[in-house]
Amino acid sequence: MKHFFTPVFIIILLISCKEKVKTPDHPIKYAIESANPKIKKVVDSITKYEVQIRYTEVNKKQGVYIFNNYDVNVNSKNYFYPASSVKLPIAVLTLEKLNENDSLTKDSSFFIEGDTLKTTFAKEIIKIFAVSDNDAYNRLFEFLGQDYIDKKLTEKGLKDVRISHRLSTEDPDNVTTKPLVIYLNDSTTYNTKAIINSPIPPLEIDKLKKGIGYIEEDSLQKEPFDFSLKNNYPINDQQQVLQRVIFPESFTKTQQFNLSNEQLSFLKSTMSILPKDAGYPKNDYHDSYVKFFMYGDTKEPIPSTIKIYNKVGYAYGTLTDCAYIEDTENNIQFMLTATILVNKNGVFNDNTYEYNEIGIPFLAQLGREFYNYNLKKKQN
Repeated sequence: MKHFFTPVFIIILLISCKEKVKTPDHPIKYAIESANPKIKKVVDSITKYEVQIRYTEVNKKQGVYIFNNYDVNVNSKNYFYPASSVKLPIAVLTLEKLNENDSLTKDSSFFIEGDTLKTTFAKEIIKIFAVSDNDAYNRLFEFLGQDYIDKKLTEKGLKDVRISHRLSTEDPDNVTTKPLVIYLNDSTTYNTKAIINSPIPPLEIDKLKKGIGYIEEDSLQKEPFDFSLKNNYPINDQQQVLQRVIFPESFTKTQQFNLSNEQLSFLKSTMSILPKDAGYPKNDYHDSYVKFFMYGDTKEPIPSTIKIYNKVGYAYGTLTDCAYIEDTENNIQFMLTATILVNKNGVFNDNTYEYNEIGIPFLAQLGREFYNYNLKKKQN
């Protein structure tokens, strides 16, 4: 392990070579030391922005995929709000739970008691990846329940993940899920029971209290915002879940999700889907609507040769993206996960965040830097 120090932060580089690596040949130095202002503005104050980055080289040797990680400030004990990035494990576990009932598939129809929408599990999963739909996540959350989510992720060695609540809802009961009415065929239904889950314990990690205040019921509370009862999905776990979907054969049976090849194929196709391909209007939902890396700061179409299998999150001033990026034309593939907090005034829940000014431009350029690094390696 070799350490590089700058006046403002520590970059931990997980490399095996003993000699100092020249900048053009090293991914982290190439990206972070970029002179591009979208990068430099953040890197010069990287502690303030609570940036964490993991870049992963993907190499195949003797039929097995090998992952080489390069980290910037990645620490599972330093909390960041994961927002919608938790929707990926929810989509995966929904498919896994469907496999526990021979009568159900991803195309089974259902509705939540009290909800007016009749839908299918597949449709809700597509909404999650195409436009990061919160209602779709909440419907699948009702199907799973927190105890099931925690049990399944823990069994696979993902012990730091905690998915405890719905998103963008005022429902105060995050312990009890709502029953589902599921159609076995056109005329036969059965009702699931409400799941009473275990109480949600406060998280016990660092940086759970953030900022100088927050808005509650239109009133400013002059104290840090407490995230201790919120969801938790650290960088390492985000990439681990993604790797288990994209490269399941690189994990043991106990670490893999219990999914068929057809389900894995469905997941991968929906993770890379663009809003227009899911039926959403192009004028309202451009290609990069939920693709921050490389294209987040542009409304231009994403080339068909670039596939981005990812899940983003953005809320409370925190932007996160976890992605496997593939260029089929130039034979480039890598994984990238990063998070950044953009909340200049230190007040949460006031909807005043620098998403478009700082956060998304940084993530977009970060993706381009790592892509260009790979492209130059191919050209050497």
